[in-house]
Amino acid sequence: MIKIKDLSFSYGKRKQIFKHLNLNLSNGNVYGLLGKNGAGKSSLLRNMAGLLFPSEGSCTVNGYNAQDRLPSFLQEMYFLPEEFHTPSVKIKDFVKTYSPFYPNFSLKQFREYLEEFKISDDEKFTELSLGQKKKALIGFGLATNTKVLIMDEPTNGLDIPSKSQFRKIIASVATDDRIIVISTHQVRDLESLIDPIIILDESEVLLHATTEEIAEKLVFKTLSVVTDHENVLYSEHSIRGFSVVMPNTEHENSKVDLELLFNAALNNREALKNLLAASN
Repeated sequence: MIKIKDLSFSYGKRKQIFKHLNLNLSNGNVYGLLGKNGAGKSSLLRNMAGLLFPSEGSCTVNGYNAQDRLPSFLQEMYFLPEEFHTPSVKIKDFVKTYSPFYPNFSLKQFREYLEEFKISDDEKFTELSLGQKKKALIGFGLATNTKVLIMDEPTNGLDIPSKSQFRKIIASVATDDRIIVISTHQVRDLESLIDPIIILDESEVLLHATTEEIAEKLVFKTLSVVTDHENVLYSEHSIRGFSVVMPNTEHENSKVDLELLFNAALNNREALKNLLAASN
């Protein structure tokens, strides 16, 4: 479990990112972390990984204080940042150097992931494209078999077939004793995978809910004409008419559209908060 309690964090005195933030993440879930640029997604992930320290409050991960960065904490935590550096070595040499830090690392799994991504471990990182480098590091991270896996914008730089492969692999490694947290702007890439959903906005958790909970409270539909403007939380014009988000007063069944949900959250935040209060 990841427990964030009354966490405050800022870059210097003038840039407050979080103030008394509270959030609980449970094992067995693939969390999707959404938010516009500057909402603090990367900062939150780095606090979870112990790479940034709160000015107040705490972040504990499976009982460990993240900022202490104890070896027993680090061997069960893998964090893939959006921007990363890779050494000028062959992939197999990278694995030989770094895999001993992770007691549950599986070389067999890693080679299977590389085969899935069509990458050879005999290649040097300097000879790979950005997307290939990212796929190699994703494969390494999954093969560590850590209890906590955190990825910041993992599908950036991946082509369409690779995004499909990524979804398939992540789904195969999501277990009841593992927490996976994925920050993304590419909600279309991952909406079949991430659940629950967390939306950060204005230094707070605007929404923290499962897709089932969202579908109970909201309905997503396409209308030829929008007439009930008062009850529409968000609408946008599409080829087929108007895609809308509305309160689910008639208990309709609809598929959660994460892109519409995100836009509704940013454009009508107070109404959405009243319907879907963030749970801690």
